[in-house]
Amino acid sequence: MAVDPDHSIEEILRHTHPYDALPADTLAALARTANCREVAEDEVIYALGEPVDALCLIVSGEVRISDADGELVLILGPGNFFGERGLMRDGFAPVAAIAAAPTELIAIAADSFHALVADHSVVRRFFDRTRTQTSKRNDITTMALSEVMTRDPLTCGPDATVREAARAMRDARVSCILVCDGPGVDGLLTTRDLTAVLADALPVDTKVTEVMTAAPITLPPDALISDVLHLMVERGITHLPVTENADLKGILTQTDLTRVQATSSASMIRDVAQASDAAALARITAVIPDLLVQLVGGHNAHQVVTRLITDIADAVTRRLLTLAEAKLGPPPVPYLWLACGSQGRQEQTGVSDQDNCLILSDDATPDDDAYFSALASFVCNGLDAAGYVFCPGDMMATNPRWRQPRNVWQGYFDRWINKPDPKAQMLASVMFDLRPIGGETALFESLQAETLAAASKNSIFVAHMVSNSLKHHPPLGLFRGLATIRGGEHKNSIDLKHNGVVPVVDLGRIYALQGQIAAVNTRARLDAAAAVGAVSPTGGRDLIDAYDVIAEARLEHQAALIKQGAKPDNFMVPASLSDFERSHLRDAFMVIKTMQSAAGSRGGPLT
Repeated sequence: MAVDPDHSIEEILRHTHPYDALPADTLAALARTANCREVAEDEVIYALGEPVDALCLIVSGEVRISDADGELVLILGPGNFFGERGLMRDGFAPVAAIAAAPTELIAIAADSFHALVADHSVVRRFFDRTRTQTSKRNDITTMALSEVMTRDPLTCGPDATVREAARAMRDARVSCILVCDGPGVDGLLTTRDLTAVLADALPVDTKVTEVMTAAPITLPPDALISDVLHLMVERGITHLPVTENADLKGILTQTDLTRVQATSSASMIRDVAQASDAAALARITAVIPDLLVQLVGGHNAHQVVTRLITDIADAVTRRLLTLAEAKLGPPPVPYLWLACGSQGRQEQTGVSDQDNCLILSDDATPDDDAYFSALASFVCNGLDAAGYVFCPGDMMATNPRWRQPRNVWQGYFDRWINKPDPKAQMLASVMFDLRPIGGETALFESLQAETLAAASKNSIFVAHMVSNSLKHHPPLGLFRGLATIRGGEHKNSIDLKHNGVVPVVDLGRIYALQGQIAAVNTRARLDAAAAVGAVSPTGGRDLIDAYDVIAEARLEHQAALIKQGAKPDNFMVPASLSDFERSHLRDAFMVIKTMQSAAGSRGGPLT
């Protein structure tokens, strides 16, 4: 049955986000200009590269979305939009849309769509997948209490005595205790109150209810730090319980504020540079989860967050090298310590192991390896103690294979390039992300340039690298939109690392190889690849936008776990997301799928 354009289009849009947020008169006007389309099964709605004249909302039926090679990417059902990528980009379809069954659509003309995007921020935010390249100022006063507060504060019941409360505070090393008779907060007892107890010579078995601050001022988790500062100045308070719907969620103290102000990558690196041993370094890096939460809560761009987190790992590594030389004596020959993996790309998050190697001067003799073996053990053990766990694949300088003179490394790369096989491709992929951390950088500079030049000219090697880069697939399902893990510990989740970030990292590495780009950071590689023509400007821009969406979702997921007191991981449950967030993720994965398909079919420059 056809949609009645005088009533049903408006009714459908009123219950469809983001149009449900439009003013009534705007929605009514939009409904009058929208059209109903009926398309037959297998009818092409638009083909790849054709002009897109409307944003389409599926009312009934199904639409197949196919990539540049005709490979099915997604099947969309009722309630889904399509066409927005072409409209938001250059007006031409980046994918093909074909009816999979008799289908009814509501079509919003391109000019109406662009007018809504220009005039209504809710529509613009929903359909604009791009991310700003400059981070917002990480001002503590604009952070929410939930980003800073202490969770699970110390509590006691109303029948507790002053002695019992004081002992509990002493044992927990805190300056206050909350008195609770249920899920809410009845009172607050601080060290200042205990001082008054002593001054007035009150008995130690006095009930806390007699000396506590009853019904203390509280704020909700989404209040701003500025609200707390204003209250502390105005009321002279130093402790503020955080409640939501009268339920206790945490507490914020002046100590918490001081801790947050002191938690910065700069202050941590300063402390790292002065650390006397590995144990001291471990105490410093233990604060990294708090820093990640603070940086994400401050709305910093993902590339800023991961760069600052990686800077700390670099500083820890250099400090361990200094401590190792102090213990072992000067090195017998020049050396260079390099990082690969996420540290090499400056993309570390809250979940990172260590990947590293040593390049030695060609003057090194077999006898010199005893020194460098000891140095590698000292540094790798220190990194492990600091939370950078040992590489499961033994890609570390403690492995003699990855602790060799420069000419041996040159031989490694030559063999990988001239005799490519699956293992060689895996090793080359890891080692193309090398970045110097400490030592004689000249040992690597010419090696990198020579390797990139040789690799880019070997078409067979490039083809193998392209094939290797397609092993990780974005989690796209046909009907449900996002394909989740079916069983095991992470059932019903998606792996934002291996099925989201890694495919983009692999594509970026291919671009760098084809364009002889020295950068190892993924985002820098994508930018440079577009500049030198290794990827089209449109393809590069789409992939950067997709990468931003996924990388930001990954960091927000990790920060949320840390705030809950859990270990950060990469497994996110899509059901926990809003329709808005799922739509953005799905579109990002579609971009990656399209770019992978282009890479696999051509084996050459990616479009």
